[in-house]
Amino acid sequence: MIIGIPKELKEHEYRVGATPSGIAKLVSAGHMVIVENKAGTGSGFPDEDYLNAGAEVSDRDRLFSVSELIVKVKEPLPSEYDLLRNGQALFTFLHLASNPGLADMLLKKNISAFAYETLEAGGTLPLLKPMSEIAGKMAPVIGAYYLQKVYGGEGLLLTGAGGVSPARVLILGAGVVGMSALEVAFGMGAQVTVINRGAEKLKQIDTLYQGKVRTHIASEEHIESEAIASDVMIGAVYITGARTPKLISRGLVSRMKKGAVIVDVAVDQGGCVETTRPTTHSAPVYTIDGVIHYSVANMPGAYPRTSTLALAERSIEYIAILAASGIARAISENTSIRSALNTYKGEIMNQAVAGSVKGLH
Repeated sequence: MIIGIPKELKEHEYRVGATPSGIAKLVSAGHMVIVENKAGTGSGFPDEDYLNAGAEVSDRDRLFSVSELIVKVKEPLPSEYDLLRNGQALFTFLHLASNPGLADMLLKKNISAFAYETLEAGGTLPLLKPMSEIAGKMAPVIGAYYLQKVYGGEGLLLTGAGGVSPARVLILGAGVVGMSALEVAFGMGAQVTVINRGAEKLKQIDTLYQGKVRTHIASEEHIESEAIASDVMIGAVYITGARTPKLISRGLVSRMKKGAVIVDVAVDQGGCVETTRPTTHSAPVYTIDGVIHYSVANMPGAYPRTSTLALAERSIEYIAILAASGIARAISENTSIRSALNTYKGEIMNQAVAGSVKGLH
């Protein structure tokens, strides 16, 4: 199979879809790999490394025109839509639940589109997990940064100081993002509250942190009271393939502390805060009703070396399956590959994605 690894175009996105070591495995298995010029530079992989691994380093037009499978990190941008060919295959983070325009293009072009974020294996999401972990660990650090008065924050040190209480951090969701955020926020000394739909994760938190972290089952009452009291609120909600429910309304945002910070990690799936809109690393925040909102849609891209290594070490296994078996056979024979399939032969294949996209039209 001919596999193409293009350079990412999203603003300040420095990750790349495969490392030289991963490409060497594909080449040794008899596949042809084309890497776009300087695709890996931002992650510390120069073109020479890809050439030494057996890849062809070429321009963007050739890559898209001959590749059967395109492997990316982030979803195609509108400027890339015309480059994708009818019947081509695509493997990347898609987040179609919040992007009906991309879904329409993939359907019209009969693209076999596989999403990292819906790929399941053994009851887990192995390609989403490493990026969720990184974003979760980043979130409290970002919240602490924007609490500085010079950025419009409360002027409150997240860790507290001698005789002064630390900041209050609210985490909505106890999945990989939430648990990673909890680990860092607690380690920084913040007063942490976690709200989650299910009780089992909360029991684990109670045991692990010996009652030093407040936990609540999700309810309007708990969300309202804790949001109003919080200094940093981290949105860590994820429902596989589906658009994120809005747990924090515009009205509730207006009642939060002036200078509080919202870090909505769920922005890729639409965000769990009504006032959330995607931002970029070059313009990461905006303020509504005195509350700072950070909602960068590619948070792990800020640490591309770590993120690329964490993602590519796991994704190469599935890229190899698609390349060895071919698209149709891989879908038929491999349940993990099938779970990643979002669009195929002009139809949306993932039920949660279908419901969310339909709701946005």
